This record gives sequence, structure tokens and C-alpha cells, in this order.
Amino acid sequence: MPRRLILAAALAAAASASLAQTAADLQMQANMAFASRDYERAGTLLEQSFERQPQPAQLYNAACAYALGGQKEQAMRTLQRALANGFFNATLAEKDSDLAALHGDPRWPALLEQMKQKEVLEARLFNSAALRSPYRDDLPEDEKVAGLSKFWSEVKYNFVYTDRLKELDWDKLYLETLPKVRATTSTAEYYRVLIQLGAKLRDGHTGIWGADELLNKDWAKPLLKTRLVEGKVVVDAVFDPDLVARGVARGTEITEVDGEPVKAWAEREIRPYVSASSEHDMNQRVYGYQFLQGPVDVAPRVSFRTAAGKAFDAPVKRVSFQEYGKLAPKIEAFEFRMLPGNVAYVALNSFGNSKAADGFLAAFDQIARSQALIIDVRNNGGGNSGEGYRVLSTLTDKTYVPGKWGTRDYRPTYRAWQMANPDHEELDTPRGPDMAHQYSKPVVVLTSARTYSAAEDFALAFDILQRGQIIGEATGGSTGQPLFFDLPGGGHARICTRSVTYPDGRVWIGKGIAPNVTVAPTVADIRKGRDTVLEAALASLRK
Repeated sequence: MPRRLILAAALAAAASASLAQTAADLQMQANMAFASRDYERAGTLLEQSFERQPQPAQLYNAACAYALGGQKEQAMRTLQRALANGFFNATLAEKDSDLAALHGDPRWPALLEQMKQKEVLEARLFNSAALRSPYRDDLPEDEKVAGLSKFWSEVKYNFVYTDRLKELDWDKLYLETLPKVRATTSTAEYYRVLIQLGAKLRDGHTGIWGADELLNKDWAKPLLKTRLVEGKVVVDAVFDPDLVARGVARGTEITEVDGEPVKAWAEREIRPYVSASSEHDMNQRVYGYQFLQGPVDVAPRVSFRTAAGKAFDAPVKRVSFQEYGKLAPKIEAFEFRMLPGNVAYVALNSFGNSKAADGFLAAFDQIARSQALIIDVRNNGGGNSGEGYRVLSTLTDKTYVPGKWGTRDYRPTYRAWQMANPDHEELDTPRGPDMAHQYSKPVVVLTSARTYSAAEDFALAFDILQRGQIIGEATGGSTGQPLFFDLPGGGHARICTRSVTYPDGRVWIGKGIAPNVTVAPTVADIRKGRDTVLEAALASLRK
């Protein structure tokens, strides 16, 4: 009992001292405490943040912190409190390794079951099982119309860029799509109609995709990578032994597909199905990520031209997504090597998990001994923005705000009163420095159109910090918070619900984060194996 009283007094004193702090202040301090593995303090701060601005996720995160810190009882109580205050993501809780310490608690199964029941109940409003039917070769017409209607309604009330909906006349577009949906004679054809509709929103974080059966059948991939360089479609990598044997190599140009000029083919076959936020994002997808995708049992005949001018044709076979994953070279989330001049080169290739930031911090002592640092995010398609901020926190000794965000604040009564529904906007949660890991020497960040989503949040925050130059090409121009939901026939969709700007409101979505020094590879560079962007970064550090 005395120990409980002492603890209560200590917590009361801490709460009193933090009365003047905002929820964002407390969240920032919690992030710093979590990074330094002071889990008890992180949990306490998160609970205090909840008191300032009630969000059940804060309580869930606090429970995770307590569990990681070995405070199982406190973690269980906080998780129960999170549930009572509206947290019901049982899917996350069940898989979250942060809560592993609670799995042996006799109360865990009952708590998880309560979450699941709440999750099922809540799903009836926005993601009912009634519209999550399994894949069939041809869905009933009613399900097709219901799927279209669900996507239309979710976009209408959740898509953050409302001016685009007005420009498109979203209701009119819905009516125009209805007969197209009714006319489809297969689930594959139905999803092609839906995907084209989603692409009209021109947002890389908004779109539709079909069930795995369709992805493997009608959206199979070839065993090579391509890109648009100097207006030409060139091979960037090839891992199909048959194509290698025929002379296809990095830098080989593609001139035609099935006898049609390559750009005409791509504009007709690929572009209508691509969701992209900027023109350079569109080009990356049309001539890169999605180029030559199609039915797995059809091998398009592709016309190639080598650097020496030799022209030849070859069939390019496609493989399923699973086979592609097995045969394509694996790209590690974190790469590190030392370059001449004692320059540390770090590639952060994904923020999809903690591997990139963990790798960076694990190698920090070596990195710290360098004279300069190059951080390459040219191939980082995103993930969790917090992972990038973990790295950025080693590059500054000051607190910084990584941007400003907005979302819709829809109030039905305002519509009844014929009042505008204003958007909600606020500065992002401030981020603090990692004082245990500090790098104060020159830093350069490399970007490209493939730098996307959370990697763009990284580039944005780096630009805000004015910590060094960004060299390369503009980033893809798309970030936000996608809302995921299911569609009939095993399909899925996502909608961007969150806009992000510079803290002063400057818009970069649809444009990308602009580099301080623009450098783009040429076809000749690719054929010679030169990395002109990296060379430019090294040259800038020598000045």
C-alpha cells in the first residue's frame, strides 16, 4: 500500500507539472521516451496526452509501452481502458508483438474476444461482411452495383481533396459508370471498370485492386524492370534468363509492344488503370512499376534495340505475383557502405517495417566516424513515417515540426443549415532529437520519382530542418493516410483521407518535394552503369 501511495503521488506530481503542456507536446516527449526505451515514462506521457485530447489510440500505445517495459498489470489495465474508450482494432492487438507479454495473462483471451466482438459490430456500419463476398468468376449484378456504390459513397464522404470531386462531378461520374458495371460479363472486367474509375481521382494513395485470383491471372508481371529515361522506355534490370540469353541487358531500349509503338501501347493499355498524383509519378507507374503487366498466359512480343543499334523481337513471359517475389532480386531495407573520402552511404529502401531505422541506429557508431553522410531514399516507396523520423532525429539537436496535415470535418447539420463544412487542420506532432545518437556533419539526401509516401514525409522533414541538400529528382508527390475497405468478389480499395503540406501551408502534393540540385540519369548513364545522382552528391560534398 505505501508503494502504491508513493507511485500515485509521483504520478500526480508529474501530471501537475505537465498541465500547461499540450497533447502534442506530451506525444513528442512520449516518442522520445519510447526511442530511448524508457517505456514507463512513455506510457505515462501517452496517458497524459489522452487526458488532454482523448484519442483511444494513445491508450493503446501506452499499453504497448507498459508491456514492453515489463509492467504487465499496468499494460492490461490501460488496454482495458483503451477498449472502454473506443479502441477495438482486435486485428492489430492480436498480432502486435509489443503486447506479446500479455498473451499468457488469463484475462487476455476475454479482452481480445471483447475487441473482436466490438470490431465486428463497428464493421457493420462501414465495412460490413455483407459486401465482403468471396471471389467468383462473375459476380451477381447486385453485388457489382453495390461495390460501385460503396466506393462512390466512401469517396464522396472521405476523400480529402474535395475540389477534385467537384471538378469531376462525382455523382455524374457514378451515373455514367453504372451502365458500364451492369454490362460487364466477368469479375475481371468489372474490376477493370472500377480501377479506371478510381484512377480518375488522380491520387496515388487512392485506388482499387481485385482479389488475388485476378492479380495473378490478369495483372501478372514480367521478370524485368523498366523506366522512362529521356523520353525512351529502357530496361533497368532483367532477371529472366531467356531474355538475358537473347541479349536483353540494362539500358536496352523497348520500341514496340505487339507491333505497336511502345508509348501508344502503354497509353492505351496501362495509363487508364493507373492512380497517380503527379505526371512524373504517372510516368514511373506506366513505364516502370506496371509496364507490361497483363494476363499471365499471354506473352507480349516486345521489340528491343541495343546500345549498338541492333533491333530484335522477343516474347516476354509474365509470372504470378508470388513467382515474381521469389525470382526478383531482394532489396534490403537498409544498406550501408563507406565511399572514398570517408563518406558514409546509407540507403533506406523501405519504411514498411523497422529494419531501415534499426539498421541505421545499429551502424551509427561507424556512420558517426565519417566526414559526411549520403542518405539515399530514391527507391523507398514508403511505409511508416515514424521510421524515417527516427533517422532524422539523429541529424538535429532541436525539436522540429515535420509538416501540417488536414482532413475533412464533415458535419451533417452544417449542410442542413447551408453552411460550409470547414476542413480540420493542425501542425503535425513535434519530433524531438535523439540525443544518444547525434550526427552534426554534412548530409545529403537523394530522391527520385520513386521516393514516395512516408519516404516523402522524410524528405519533407529533412527540407524543413534545412539540414543539407536534396539532390536528384522531385519525389512522387503523394502522401497521406489511406482508408482501406473491402469490396465484393475479394477486392479492396483505399482512399486518401489526409493532406500534408509544409508547416506554412505550401503545397507539394501533386508536385513532389523539389530537390535543391536537380540531377537525372541519362540513357548513356544507365548503359555505362553510372550513378550520376550519387556522383553529383559526392561532388557537392567536396565543395
